[in-house]
Amino acid sequence: MPHDPHAKHAWPLFRSLASYSLPGDLMAGLTLAAIAIPEQMATARLGGFAPQIGFFAFMAGSLGFALLGGNRFLSCGADSTIMPILAGGLAALAAAGSPDYHGLAIALSLMVGAMMLVGGAFRLGGIANLLSVPVMVGFLAGISVHIIVSQLPGVLGLQSPSGPTLDRIGALATELGRANPITLCIGLGVLAVVFISETISAKIPGALIGLVGATLTTIALGLESKGVNVVGSVPGTLPRPTFPELAPEQWVGLVPLAFVITVVVMVQTAATTRSFPSDPDKPADVDRDFLGTGAGSVLSGLFGAFPVNASPPRTGIVAETGGQSQLAGLAAAAMVLALLAFGTGLLQHVPDAALGGILLFVALRIIRVKQIVTIYRQSPSEFLLIVATAALIIVLPIQQGAFLGIVLSLLHGIWSTMRARLVEFERVPGTTIWWPAHPHIKGERIAGVIVIGLQAPLSFLNAPDFRNDVTKVLGSGTPQLLVLEASGMVEIDFTAAQILLDIFKACSKQGVTVALARLESVRAQAAFERFRLFDALPREHVFHSVDEAVRALAKSNHMVTPSS
Repeated sequence: MPHDPHAKHAWPLFRSLASYSLPGDLMAGLTLAAIAIPEQMATARLGGFAPQIGFFAFMAGSLGFALLGGNRFLSCGADSTIMPILAGGLAALAAAGSPDYHGLAIALSLMVGAMMLVGGAFRLGGIANLLSVPVMVGFLAGISVHIIVSQLPGVLGLQSPSGPTLDRIGALATELGRANPITLCIGLGVLAVVFISETISAKIPGALIGLVGATLTTIALGLESKGVNVVGSVPGTLPRPTFPELAPEQWVGLVPLAFVITVVVMVQTAATTRSFPSDPDKPADVDRDFLGTGAGSVLSGLFGAFPVNASPPRTGIVAETGGQSQLAGLAAAAMVLALLAFGTGLLQHVPDAALGGILLFVALRIIRVKQIVTIYRQSPSEFLLIVATAALIIVLPIQQGAFLGIVLSLLHGIWSTMRARLVEFERVPGTTIWWPAHPHIKGERIAGVIVIGLQAPLSFLNAPDFRNDVTKVLGSGTPQLLVLEASGMVEIDFTAAQILLDIFKACSKQGVTVALARLESVRAQAAFERFRLFDALPREHVFHSVDEAVRALAKSNHMVTPSS
């Protein structure tokens, strides 16, 4: 019998186990392990790590999230979205596969985990909104290209070229004629198996089926002697406490890379927990899940692995196969642990091309074609954001491209705020409702009365243009009453407050009465008090509605109906 789901609030640790159902969670855990084992191996190899390091990350992510996270379904572990950023950033500091590279990855995991824990503890879930949807779609498209370029050499049986991404694409194009047809068949065969399985049902462990099939074929036909590279010996070592020995300047040098990865992890964790809520009747607790993912990364670093991330596909599997709590993730982690302890000999003949085929599927899956098409049709300007972000990720070193993608998203938000301009209001005929003027909607105006507003936060970004617009409105006629409809001004900063003071004083000099209507935002109300705006605007000129202000202060009720 499932336990009471409301009991999860009774204790701070392992809260996500409160609703466990032993049969359902064990079955979901078995399915999760079948999907995670090949995926974690492939993701580890994507970053230049041994397969068992991917298993360490999965176990740490599962345990850490169960310890502090709130979402009952979320699966945390090695993730192909952040791995190219991690690998690209560390490659500039140490040779892939070297002890220094591994030590830096451990340190990075601890730093990302610490940043996530701080984000959760201080309830900074809003950071997840730093990447707009178009920028995130472009980011994933760029990451997809990196994964494909990194895995094609293994699938083709070629040496992996070095250098920038575009150079590597050019080098691969010239070497296609030397591809090993056997490795190509293995890679594309596994890709086909995973694709068909996913098409039929996400519950089918297509990656595991393809991996097992490719391994058995390699053994039976002796394909290693025909140029098929395999994983080789996988040490049956278990995770043990570790801490990197780095100089202080090395820790400092990792901060920018850790920040970029943390933002991406926050975005993906928030998206996952909102897509698969534990309780659909309550808002997702993103901050709590930041704590869980952060604990997963800290443990992953202590286990000798790399940063972890929430996985939307694996989380969906847990939810769809009857999982009721994080016991499913812990069960899957226990199965991975058993494989490490007793079954690593089964992994040594796994073809590299098979892991490449799995990652090619992952790369193709994260390209959100439908969203790209929709954005192209509905918002061409934001489609350019997708193209620009993808280009930055592909052309530049990936960590720099990812950082600039974040900057691009912020600039887009700033630009949207800067574009907000003054709006004039008209009264809807026969009502007391005042509505933004529209050329196709008839409205009424009252002689000597102007009603204006700004449908955005009033800040240093748009306040100067707002003042200019108000000046033009006042100069275009001789109003007796200016009503500021403030329902859209949810925030007012210092610069904007000083400009509002200037507007109020200018109106007073011109003999124009100023009224304020619908100042609904608590933050905006606090700003009026904090910045002493009521020194220039009498409190008795503050009203709950535009109609109330007009009735109280307008000297004339003569109405003019403008042409529609």
